Amino acid sequence: MQHRTVADLMTHDVVRARRDTPFKEIVELLAENDVTAVPVVDELDHPLGVVSEADLLRKCSAQTDPSSRTPVPHLEAWERAKAEGARAEELMSAPAVCARPEWTVAEAARLMALRNVRRLPVVDEADRLTGIVSRGDLLRIFLRRDDAIRDEITRDVLERTLCLAPSEVTVEVDEGQVTLRGSVEANSLIPIIERLCRNVDGVVSVAAHIGYRTSPTTG
Repeated sequence: MQHRTVADLMTHDVVRARRDTPFKEIVELLAENDVTAVPVVDELDHPLGVVSEADLLRKCSAQTDPSSRTPVPHLEAWERAKAEGARAEELMSAPAVCARPEWTVAEAARLMALRNVRRLPVVDEADRLTGIVSRGDLLRIFLRRDDAIRDEITRDVLERTLCLAPSEVTVEVDEGQVTLRGSVEANSLIPIIERLCRNVDGVVSVAAHIGYRTSPTTG
């Protein structure tokens, strides 16, 4: 099976900020390029951190307004420092949490969930910035056509990997939801089929209506 990688889904032309990029210029970068965050890089193009809209909004939310209908939020010391920051290095969330181009969608998604980030700068072997991948980019695998998913399951999973005849298991795909029907030799093969099908890019769910012809011998 050919899993889509971060390199397949990432944005290659990355808008960057430098350590000394001022607050207002960062806001302009976001607006002019229709992005919600920019990586901050050093002189060698190594990512140091990421400045997002959330980082910038701390300056707004921390402002005192006697007529405000909502209270000023309590800020920790590091949050207060960000709210008072004027340059990228003072505003960014650091260190940068990065991915590699060869990672699968699953690897990138797990890191995002683990580190609670919305995007990952992508770096090469020398840790230089080469792209950026967001949650939305990773979700693009679910835009795969149903016929492409069906063909991959039939050809790569059932025939090539498991050596099943086309008549043994049929595959239907509707909006990424896979339905399998048929009969295989052993009961133990059914969960393997289900697991491999779930691992195909673009699959939302798998329903297996598969019977079996023999049971494992018990002694």
